[in-house]
Amino acid sequence: MPAHEDPAHFPGEGDGFERLWTPHRMVYIAGDRPDPGGGDGCPFCAAPARDDAEGLIVHRGEHCYVVLNLFPYNPGHVLVCPYRHVALYVDLTDDETAEFTALTKAAIRALESASAPMGFNLGMNQGAVAGAGVAAHLHQHVVPRWGGDANFLPIIARTKALPMLLEDVRARLVEHWPA
Repeated sequence: MPAHEDPAHFPGEGDGFERLWTPHRMVYIAGDRPDPGGGDGCPFCAAPARDDAEGLIVHRGEHCYVVLNLFPYNPGHVLVCPYRHVALYVDLTDDETAEFTALTKAAIRALESASAPMGFNLGMNQGAVAGAGVAAHLHQHVVPRWGGDANFLPIIARTKALPMLLEDVRARLVEHWPA
């Protein structure tokens, strides 16, 4: 066994974990982040200024809107965002919080009707260290899940197989959005 593969070659105690090294992710990790002040430098401030199809907006409310994730984990991966440039959930007004919650529920209903997922991942990453790619503008992920939707392609080939184009997913969700 070559020395670089020999566990005895490494300092400290082994932890039993296998490692999948992904240095290509450093481009994303070390990349530019949107301006904390908002405006055109923030994708969640810029999207509502576009028309719905161009901005990938599924639904507009009074205080918040729903937009497709440009880099989805699965088809139908949407983000619920307040129009106001605010970083933390606790900084939403009561009206924003109520609509944020209502739009999350509506997104789930639309996804259930449009594509019958078997489950959902819901979540907000508060701050860059918690995994927020756009930490300066609050957004909640609504990710539809199906049995067997995770496969080997992202690991082996750095490729994500998505069976639908974003514009097709958006059209389907708009069609199924609760009245």
